[in-house]
Amino acid sequence: MKLSNLPPKGMYDWFPKEYKIRKYIFDTWRSVCTSYGYEEYLTPTLENADVYRAKSGEDIGGKELMVFKDKVGRELALRPEMTPSVTRMLSRKINELPKPIRYFSIANFFRNEKPQKGRNREFWQLNFDIFGDSSLNADLEVLQIAIEIMLAFNPPKGSFKLFINNRKLIDYIVKSFGISDTSKVDIIRTLDKIGKISKEDIEEKLLNLGIEENTVSKIYKIFSSENEELFIREFPEIEESDVYKDTLKIFSFLESLGYSEYVEFKPSLMRGFDYYDGLIFEVFDTNKENPRAMFGGGRYNGLSEIFGVAPFSAVGAAPGDETLRLFIKNWNLEQNIIEIKEDVYFLPVLDKKLYFKTLEIAKKLRKEGKVVVQELNKKSLRDALDTANKRGYKYTVIFGEYELKDGVYKIKNMESGEENSVKYS
Repeated sequence: MKLSNLPPKGMYDWFPKEYKIRKYIFDTWRSVCTSYGYEEYLTPTLENADVYRAKSGEDIGGKELMVFKDKVGRELALRPEMTPSVTRMLSRKINELPKPIRYFSIANFFRNEKPQKGRNREFWQLNFDIFGDSSLNADLEVLQIAIEIMLAFNPPKGSFKLFINNRKLIDYIVKSFGISDTSKVDIIRTLDKIGKISKEDIEEKLLNLGIEENTVSKIYKIFSSENEELFIREFPEIEESDVYKDTLKIFSFLESLGYSEYVEFKPSLMRGFDYYDGLIFEVFDTNKENPRAMFGGGRYNGLSEIFGVAPFSAVGAAPGDETLRLFIKNWNLEQNIIEIKEDVYFLPVLDKKLYFKTLEIAKKLRKEGKVVVQELNKKSLRDALDTANKRGYKYTVIFGEYELKDGVYKIKNMESGEENSVKYS
């Protein structure tokens, strides 16, 4: 039987040319995070499936979860996101580690969803989080990093927006309609679909949750509005709440740091994950070719409780590789990709009898810190120089019978044509 040479649906091979843009994205992520003093970590690719079923939402923790059984029948899942995994990891040592904990990771994830533009079944994400600090300053730092990550790709003015809301504000409004805590999660999951499905479908889902028809209309009007004034007009008492005042402080801080053009309050922003319990935000691509949320994050102080551990403070975000790749492509930012090339030394085999000696020369050059591509088979000097030119190697190391006789090897600069002899010993 002939096997297919294609990867599974929704997953992709990256040849070096395609990998270059991913490496650029990963390197940029890592550079920004380390500049803020974040430490890199990693968790297993497989987790107990219940880790995600508990709080990741009905899609990611349900129908999109890729689940397997091990030999004794335990259900394991390929990780669809990092937040529950890193929370599980930290729940073992949270009391031993100095606070705040600043962690980041770059890892691959899997979701059994329909492949489409910006969504693959295997994808890569940066996750950066602060643990053990509940202050507004931690929220602010995460928001600042989210903006700086975008700015690191040198995008044009107005190419992205960071929308901000707070789950506590949402909870307040939902409760003001007399909706119980038991129904709140389902309602927020439904409201998170605003803009993704029709108004009629949203209202039907809310009615099916047992909400009265006149209340459904009010809820939809408030949460589908982009108008902060309507939000305040309907609930004037919110202006005196600590959570609203804290939200205003965040905007004030961001403005003082020069980020005001990038940020906006958005009442309809929900974030579909059940574990968020404070600040929530999303970074949105404004390009007409790709008008979509690229990534988001927020505060999730209570997630550790699913592991039987006392709640500890946590706030973070998770940019993905594919949405950023589309952002770079649609805003014509590929020219910003700087490929750092090492000066490569190409060492051809000009005489079969000298192959071992060329290996010794290659070893010597590598010990000097040089990058050496050793030819595996004999080539004429003309063919060797042609190969070096085609592959963009900067230097060719020439070692044949004449060089052996003189006790040297020659290094030819392929750009200038200059040759230098180096004593072979």
